[in-house]
Amino acid sequence: MRGLNLHFLGHATTRVELGGRVVLTDPVLTKRVGPLTRVAPLPDPATWRGADVVLVSHLHGDHLHLPSLRLLGDAELVVPKGSAGWLRERGFTNLTELEPGGTIVDGDLRITATEAVHSGHRWGPRLTHGPQSPALGHLLEAGDSRVYSAGDTDLFDGMAELGPVDVALLPVWGWGPNLGPGHLTPERAADAAGLLKAAAVVPVHWGTLAVPGIHLTPRMRKLLVEPPELFAERVRALGLPTDVLLTRPGAAVALPAAEERA
Repeated sequence: MRGLNLHFLGHATTRVELGGRVVLTDPVLTKRVGPLTRVAPLPDPATWRGADVVLVSHLHGDHLHLPSLRLLGDAELVVPKGSAGWLRERGFTNLTELEPGGTIVDGDLRITATEAVHSGHRWGPRLTHGPQSPALGHLLEAGDSRVYSAGDTDLFDGMAELGPVDVALLPVWGWGPNLGPGHLTPERAADAAGLLKAAAVVPVHWGTLAVPGIHLTPRMRKLLVEPPELFAERVRALGLPTDVLLTRPGAAVALPAAEERA
């Protein structure tokens, strides 16, 4: 994992430094996201300023968050195919569209869009008006390092074709008391780690956003902290040779040294 640095900034937002480039995934950088409130500290602006590439996995408001994208200036936005026109109408100009299997190269960094099993409609799977684009994951490669960012997805057989990966950024919950279709539970995220042959996993998509008031209930207080721990327990139970890099929202990821992986 030479030349790789990671920060988990909360929800599905990560900073990936790889191949001499700085990549942000699904930036959510404000105290409120639509009806949701942030229950984790705001990330230090130093962790998201100066991004070269911003990856948007799908159009839902907690992944394509317009106020957060506007904080990033003219960084290149890599978005699902079919969504650029909608974003241009909202003032964004530096846009690149990808569909599953599509690739862009920026210096030594190669980014490939992958399949994701999740609704790609801006307003959710039950509505037909508004923008619709495929949900994506992303595989980032530079040198001998490979990082997989899942976005939002359920398990799919093609995960096995993406591995092995050095680090997988896998969602293990969401922002509410229940999960709808197209999401990974902690247990299914562990199954995904096995399919991906992931040397390490950073659990994401937990402990950051909640419905105001509900986050004070006993059940939701548990769900804001337990999913990554349950994921780690499942990884151990499956006997996977995967390091679980449990990182609090806003913190740098402590990557294992090369000799620790030997």
